[in-house]
Amino acid sequence: MKIAVLQMVSGPAVQDNLAQARALLDRAAEAGAELAVLPEYFCLLGQADTDKLAAAEPAGDGPVQRFLARAARELGLWIAGGTLPLAVPGDPAHVRNALLVFGPDGTQAARYDKIHLFRIDDGRQRFDEARTIAAGSAPASFVLPSRDGHAWRIGLSVCYDLRFPELYRHYAAEGADLLLVPSAFTHSTGEAHWELLLRARAVENLAYVAAAAQGGTHPNGRRTWGHSLVADAWGALLGCRDEDGPGVVLADLDAARLPLLRGQLPALQHRVL
Repeated sequence: MKIAVLQMVSGPAVQDNLAQARALLDRAAEAGAELAVLPEYFCLLGQADTDKLAAAEPAGDGPVQRFLARAARELGLWIAGGTLPLAVPGDPAHVRNALLVFGPDGTQAARYDKIHLFRIDDGRQRFDEARTIAAGSAPASFVLPSRDGHAWRIGLSVCYDLRFPELYRHYAAEGADLLLVPSAFTHSTGEAHWELLLRARAVENLAYVAAAAQGGTHPNGRRTWGHSLVADAWGALLGCRDEDGPGVVLADLDAARLPLLRGQLPALQHRVL
């Protein structure tokens, strides 16, 4: 199965971000991808944290959700829609940071609300997602029947979740073949840990990992690491974008490689705890 991870540099104008996303989705479809993954905050990376509150959509309808459904249907793509702000009923001060998956028929196939909320205060930067985001509470996965006849079990996560391996162990126990990690890593944490953590999650769970990232300097001054990539179950990089700015990383995933590796090194069967 061919997949595409899409790198963006989103800003405060939702329609501009959607136009940037659609151009990248068009490129992914033209290249023959079956699944395209957009980065975290693909539709809005505002001037202030509170901007996402004004852009929040009710679950099930809204301009960003309609955009994703229409693009999936028109392009015949599975689309993992990075994240978008979904309203929390009864709590106007917070949103869910939601990853929505749409199938080629335009219907929503899965929803994952980011569980682990990022906070940093290192003397140079201070940021706390919990000020405007309500944490999710449950893992989510879905099955993608690909053109090669394999039914891919795909586990969902977002950005800071990457530092919590127990989430990915849950997906491994479900038989996950592919783990998605749409992200907006800061430049400093990304430079130190991004590739290291992604390849570790792939190796320890003997699964493919696809990570679409924000990558560049945004209008609000924030700088994100980028380096969108796909890693195979042995930790090898199948593709990586090594420069800032929007772009598409394509990779071919071989379903037959997973049982081969898991048979040669049955680490998942050797778990004790």
